[in-house]
Amino acid sequence: MQAIFITGGASGIGRAIAERFAREGWRVGIADVNATGLAETAALLPSGADTYRMDVREPDAWTAALDDFTAKAGRLDVLANNAGVPMGGPIAEAPFDEIERTVAINLTAAIYGARIGHAYLKRTQGSCLLNTASASAIYGSSGLATYSATKFGVRALTEALDGEWYGDGIKVRGLIPAFIDTPLLQHPSHGSNQSIRETVTAAGLELSRAEDVADAAWRAVHGDALFTYVGKTADRMRFAARWMPGRMRKMMRRGVASEK
Repeated sequence: MQAIFITGGASGIGRAIAERFAREGWRVGIADVNATGLAETAALLPSGADTYRMDVREPDAWTAALDDFTAKAGRLDVLANNAGVPMGGPIAEAPFDEIERTVAINLTAAIYGARIGHAYLKRTQGSCLLNTASASAIYGSSGLATYSATKFGVRALTEALDGEWYGDGIKVRGLIPAFIDTPLLQHPSHGSNQSIRETVTAAGLELSRAEDVADAAWRAVHGDALFTYVGKTADRMRFAARWMPGRMRKMMRRGVASEK
């Protein structure tokens, strides 16, 4: 039985990926700091899941969880580096602790996952590291500067490891979804009365479903594309960033103007 380990598995994209792969008969391991959410995700899966309450910022927690999961599953076919947190609002007003937390969870932890996960993935022929980036990794998103910077980092990590790990027989793939309609977007933007959802929609960007990202994850793991783009917003931003950069600049400026 093939096996997938998913961080951020208590909700949103992580939960949807767990459900998608479980339907295909895979053994699923899910990790998150939210123990209640982990139990809720496991209850949705036909055969349940191995659950790990862990903080992705702690290297020892990564090692302990992957040691346990691979001992039970006997292999690791996919490591879904998915955990992430939102952060919105003007960067000039952003609390330093929130900046540090966002960078640590969204980027540093993804690097930890790759660094530690490599040894486990290398044992399974044709394994895959699947990183979750964002449409914010296509063009820097005003009002989401720190978040966008971390997701650009995840995109760069994916590109770098695609080459670095080729000789090890490990595929590296990246998901670039549009902004996903989950409860996380209800978080308020710093320095604004708007939620992150309102900041995103004010910039003219559409929201996508977590289930669509899960389907894309399945295609990404089994396909050859380095990045899989999900949703109309991601497709439009990808096209505009390449062919109409001036329009993208105006779109981001319009988003900031509507926040104030």
